[in-house]
Amino acid sequence: MIRILTDSAADLTPADADRPYVYIAPLTVTFADGTNQLDGIDISGDAYYERLKGEKQLPRTSQPSPEAFLKVFEAAKEAGDQVIAILISSTLSGTYQCARMAAQSCDFEDVFFVDSRTGSQGEAILVREALRLRDEERLPAHAIVAELEQLKSRIRIVAVVDSLKHLHKGGRLPAAVALVGGALGVKPVLSVVDGEIRLADTARGRPGAYVALFKQIDKMGGIDPRYGYVLLYSDEKGVLAPIHHYLHENLRMTGGRIARLGAVIGTHVGPGCAALVFVARED
Repeated sequence: MIRILTDSAADLTPADADRPYVYIAPLTVTFADGTNQLDGIDISGDAYYERLKGEKQLPRTSQPSPEAFLKVFEAAKEAGDQVIAILISSTLSGTYQCARMAAQSCDFEDVFFVDSRTGSQGEAILVREALRLRDEERLPAHAIVAELEQLKSRIRIVAVVDSLKHLHKGGRLPAAVALVGGALGVKPVLSVVDGEIRLADTARGRPGAYVALFKQIDKMGGIDPRYGYVLLYSDEKGVLAPIHHYLHENLRMTGGRIARLGAVIGTHVGPGCAALVFVARED
């Protein structure tokens, strides 16, 4: 049996998380008062974003404990199973390295690691593809990983955010970039490609930012309809309406999903995020 291991930063939907032999290692959110909350277990959804809005100091996020990975590796080792570990980009978190160290500490060698070079539903796309290749195509683990390594280079995320202050405070954007994207009345448009968070564009107000986002779709390679797309939001689902309308009416795209940013990624992008996650067309 091939077990699929990921982390809570993948923001898997309940349907994905409940698939057979899927395991999620939770990251941790630590508030200024010292309270530790496991992502997706102790806090999520409306409760988290309400608390985030009221926090004067940005919560800290940290990688899963080694024990979260050891539990999966030791059980797989005992059962004679293989593990494919699909984890948040190593440029954004220490989760990937922590998992590798956990496997070494218990002498578990039948594990294949995939540095997703992305996060949230970008990571989830890889998990769903791994499950399809495992359950429908019946591919062996090494062949699944080879397919994922090809696919991950085509995963794109483009997002409109209210501000860059959360990303800057969390150390995910340099001060100079945050300053450009934080000018009065300006809405930043971010992209995530190959593990890098970049300021893709800026615009005056949200309507202009949505137009800038639409232009980024083509610049980033266009949407491969075979994989659909995911609309991603933090606290308010209504912010997705303009993107949904454009995809449906202008691009005639169907087969989309809607998902919510979990606490870990949500901490760094903040409230008001509206994002599009897709697989770019092949060259």
